[in-house]
Amino acid sequence: MSTDTQKSWFGRLKEGLSASSNKVVSGIAGIFTEKRLDEEVLEQLEDLLISSDLGVEAAARLTQTLSEQKFDKQVSDQEVRETFAGDIERILEPVAKPILIQHSLKPHVILVCGVNGSGKTTTIGKLAQQWKAEGKSVCLAAGDTFRAAAIEQLKVWGERTHTPVVVQPQGSDPAAVAFDALKKSIDNNYDVLIIDTAGRLQNRSELMDELAKIVRVIQKRLPDAPHDCLLVLDGTVGQNAHSQVSAFKEMVNVSGLIVTKLDGSARGGVIVALAEKFGLPVHAVGVGEAIDDLRAFNPKVFAKSLMGLD
Repeated sequence: MSTDTQKSWFGRLKEGLSASSNKVVSGIAGIFTEKRLDEEVLEQLEDLLISSDLGVEAAARLTQTLSEQKFDKQVSDQEVRETFAGDIERILEPVAKPILIQHSLKPHVILVCGVNGSGKTTTIGKLAQQWKAEGKSVCLAAGDTFRAAAIEQLKVWGERTHTPVVVQPQGSDPAAVAFDALKKSIDNNYDVLIIDTAGRLQNRSELMDELAKIVRVIQKRLPDAPHDCLLVLDGTVGQNAHSQVSAFKEMVNVSGLIVTKLDGSARGGVIVALAEKFGLPVHAVGVGEAIDDLRAFNPKVFAKSLMGLD
């Protein structure tokens, strides 16, 4: 990625996270300005971080480090934000891992999960576009057969990205769609197969059976598939993301996360809490609807953006 492109992405991410960062920045500034760091201030900062969806563990870790470095010293809100940004970057570095397509697999099979409305289908389209731009051949499977809108939306993304989409009528067996798409991908030597799935958590037992069947069916043809199972999370849901991760981990072997809609969220700090609690790779984040608004997760850029730093 060119330097200009990196700057552009940093600017968009910072703007997208502005609702989240404004809460933190104004909160820190409101607690003190050029004030000595004592126990009362540390407690207020910890409460602010928790209320900003960073989670109890991360909030305690950040304030502990700040205390070790600055306790009983005069500090500014800028120093606090810089210290927090450094710690957040260190928390996130181990989970910042891009999706690596294995050329030897042919196809590399990716199962995509997430509740309805999380941006799952849009994310699939953006991933397809990125891999197509890299010269990879991609096939899509419209496995959310419960919703006609999901099928149509994936077909639109297929047309937009010039990617074949395997579909069956609404109400068809999702596992049959996945199997047909896998056969097509093998026959045509495609590099990547991305399988969309339903997201009806309110019918968890049915969804669990459906996802398990998809996995069983594709493993009859490719025993080691799916090679990745991505969970797409809506960044605006805050702490509800924890329950979604826990629920989908019960159903499938979630291998990594993609967080969307950070531009509409004041809860971007939840990524820190998820990293601390689950340790799952965060592959990418999204800050808009444009086709290039999904990018590989960069912990340094994210931490600085969250803390309102340039």
